[in-house]
Formats: sequence, structure tokens, C-alpha cells
Amino acid sequence: MSDGKKKALFICLGNICRSPIAEGVFQKTVNDMNLGDQWEIDSAAIGGWHVGNPPDWRALDTMKNHNVPYNNHARQIVPEDFNHYDYIFGMDEANMRDLNKRAPKGSKAKLLLFGDFDPQGDRIIRDPYYDSDAKGFEKCYQQSLRCSKGFLDSLKQ
Repeated sequence: MSDGKKKALFICLGNICRSPIAEGVFQKTVNDMNLGDQWEIDSAAIGGWHVGNPPDWRALDTMKNHNVPYNNHARQIVPEDFNHYDYIFGMDEANMRDLNKRAPKGSKAKLLLFGDFDPQGDRIIRDPYYDSDAKGFEKCYQQSLRCSKGFLDSLKQ
């Protein structure tokens, strides 16, 4: 039975950098708009390397710096997700190819490139995993903030 909530899932390769930031930022954005109770939000990985782990410490630090609460752990996307969620957001073209390959025929989720909702047109959410510092995580945060607002605005139209 549906609880009437909209459901969004954020996907990146390992679920420890980009998708947790996108999940946290989207949750905070809907909470700040008093829409938090209307959404179920999660994130997951294409690959299973980090399942059960918290996000990269730089991702956690970046969220903390922006007062974005986060306490989720990495998981891998499963076929059921494609029918549970209304929207599944990939962070880059490779994520989108993987999602399109994995989606069961006739599944209900809309597969969307998160960056398509960036009003600045920055379509690929930067993967900061291999960076030696946290600058890429800050960029990922800023992109997620713009894309979250951009996507929510698109729903109002």
C-alpha cells in the first residue's frame, strides 16, 4: 500500500561520496521547505565495494560544515529499488548507463541524471573520491544543492 510519499534514490559508483551528499542535501532541502514528511529518500551504489560502510570522511565533514545531518550507510542497488522509487538519480553518464542496463522491464522509476536539474548547466556531479583534499566534496555539495532545488522546482511546473 502506498503511503503517498514521493520516493527518491540517489546513485553513484560506491555510495560513499556523491550519492550520500546528494541524499543528505536533498533531505535537508525538502525539510527546509517543510516537505520532509512527503518524501522517502535514500542512496545506493552501483558496485558493492563499500556496503555497510559510512561515507568517506571528507563527505561527512563537508555535510557537517553545511549542517546537513547524515547517518546512513552504503548499500548496493537491488532490482526492487526500480519499482519502489519514483525517481532514481545517477550522478554521471556511466551511472545512467548502468541504471538503464539494470532496470527491470516495465519498472516504474524514472531514471534521471541529477545534474540535468542544475540551473548552471553543470551536468556531471564531480566524483571527488580520488582527490587529495576536500575541494571536490565542496563542489559536489554545491552541485547537489542546486540540483535538489532545480528538481523540486521542476515538480511545481
